[in-house]
Amino acid sequence: MVTTRSTSHPAVSSTSRLGPAERADAIAALKETELDILVIGGGIVGTGSAVDAVTRGLSVGLVEARDFASGTSSRSSKLVHGGIRYLEQLDFRLVREALIERGLLLQRIAPHLVKPVRFLYPLKKRVVERAYVGAGMLLYDIFSYTGLRPPGVPHHRHLTKRQVMRAIPSLASDALIGGITYYDAQVDDARYVANLARTAAHYGAHVASRVRVEGFIKVGQRVVGVQAHDLETGERFEIRAKQVVNATGVWTDDTQAMVGERGQFKVRASKGIHLVVPRDRFQSKMGLLLRTEKSVLFVIPWGRHWLVGTTDTDWHLDKAHPAATAADIDYVLAHVNAVLAVPLTREDVEGVYAGLRPLLAGESEQTSKLSREHLVAHSVPGLVVIAGGKWTTYRIMAKDAIDAAVDALDGKIAASTTDEISLVGAEGYQAAWNRRSRIAQESGLHVARIEHLLNRYGTLAEDILDLIRDDPSLADPLPGADDYVGAEVVYAATSEGALHLEDVLARRTRISIEAWDRGVSAAPVAARLMAGVLGWDKAREEREVQTYLKRVAAERASQLQPDDESADRIRLEAPDIVDVDAAAAKAAKEARAAARARAPRKPAAAKTPAENPAENPEGGAPASE
Repeated sequence: MVTTRSTSHPAVSSTSRLGPAERADAIAALKETELDILVIGGGIVGTGSAVDAVTRGLSVGLVEARDFASGTSSRSSKLVHGGIRYLEQLDFRLVREALIERGLLLQRIAPHLVKPVRFLYPLKKRVVERAYVGAGMLLYDIFSYTGLRPPGVPHHRHLTKRQVMRAIPSLASDALIGGITYYDAQVDDARYVANLARTAAHYGAHVASRVRVEGFIKVGQRVVGVQAHDLETGERFEIRAKQVVNATGVWTDDTQAMVGERGQFKVRASKGIHLVVPRDRFQSKMGLLLRTEKSVLFVIPWGRHWLVGTTDTDWHLDKAHPAATAADIDYVLAHVNAVLAVPLTREDVEGVYAGLRPLLAGESEQTSKLSREHLVAHSVPGLVVIAGGKWTTYRIMAKDAIDAAVDALDGKIAASTTDEISLVGAEGYQAAWNRRSRIAQESGLHVARIEHLLNRYGTLAEDILDLIRDDPSLADPLPGADDYVGAEVVYAATSEGALHLEDVLARRTRISIEAWDRGVSAAPVAARLMAGVLGWDKAREEREVQTYLKRVAAERASQLQPDDESADRIRLEAPDIVDVDAAAAKAAKEARAAARARAPRKPAAAKTPAENPAENPEGGAPASE
């Protein structure tokens, strides 16, 4: 099959929406078009690769087996940082690269989503430690200026013990003799990925979640496409592409196994857990960076909460649902309590989440020593693999992956331009922020609510305000989650690719980790709002709620277990929503067949495709069922 580079689709689409209609159009295009580039994986690297490829003028598809950022990319420390600890490992190139990217994200690509955050490094020794750590912080600052633009954050400062205690009254007075403050940046990782997916769609990429790749199509030794399974409808189809990019993170080895070729490198999964604690549990004007015997521990300001983490342990169990154990939680609490005057307890923890880092396997048996570098390989003709790396450097990883892919394409193809391309919602953000008080007056909402929306949606916050103008009830906060309003749930389903309740509560919002009840009280309200948009009947709405409640119960129970194996077993007792839907569709199909068998025979009539297995080989039930 020979195709010209995409001319049937505009270079830039008229909308960045990722709603049900857009998903259907994307899948139709994936079935009908031979793409230049197909990206597998809807995490930070996969969505970044789609943006990189489509902004070079290529025809691009992106498929994700679950929801965007449902794996590692929604479960990070939510930091955009150079990595202080990599200085000690003498990995200067990685630190410099990450700090340059930090400045780019802060000031150009996503100023609405990436924000400066201040940290304190407490000192315990008077002279040697201050000189040693201070030299590292100075080098950190110097590297941040090497990207031919200002770093976007202030430089480090030395503080006396009195200055530290004034800024962080909750510290134990005997825990330090002074400190050094420095800046990095933070981001809502899942929102950023959803925004990247929308940006790819905005420039013409065909983007679809809940489409699982189940095999590769090969001509000889060359990969020419994939066998895909739409998990929402049950349909199976082929996607043809000149180059396929495997950006599946911790699933890289599994995806490579489908090709039937041995991968050129291995990826090991390292589990990191974080605790979410209310902001009022201790007083501080900045976050903390604490040393542990294995790595570092962050205490990160997060709205009305603190994020405390992380751990770094090997993980060999279920990759989709890594579970935090009681031992993990106790480890984090013990290390943060070592510097607090009033210790935190399990009762102070309102949320817990666990994620997996995709580390390139090396000779070290400790995951904390494995490489955070990334590698790109053309493992077989037609297939590019990108693995390793860290969240902050996703854009470089994506560029390297697409560079490798276009090397195998014919014709002159433009170089990467993503260092100059803002995400949707970024352009005009500063002007909108400066007008936030006026926007509040015009909308009738409190200015704090407007600030919340601008820092989540940028200039696309106007879409949320339009929904509220049309239905003022959508301005009501969700039960148990006052930071979020109903309009955000509706918008997630109409414009941000959310197909299930979990997508909204765990990723488009962070209710699942920020609310004391982890979203239990918000679930029925959010499901009802989604039902109105996605056309769910009452049975489907109830399935969504009950499946989410089982997830919460399983997560809570797993966090009481003593070890990984026990926690994993308990967590997997909660089914995934696509499996629940498939079971419901199968039951409905069997009920219809039983009803037909019991019905009196009628004269033969022409059968519809839905009634005729020969014309409907997949046997899928209608989406409403």
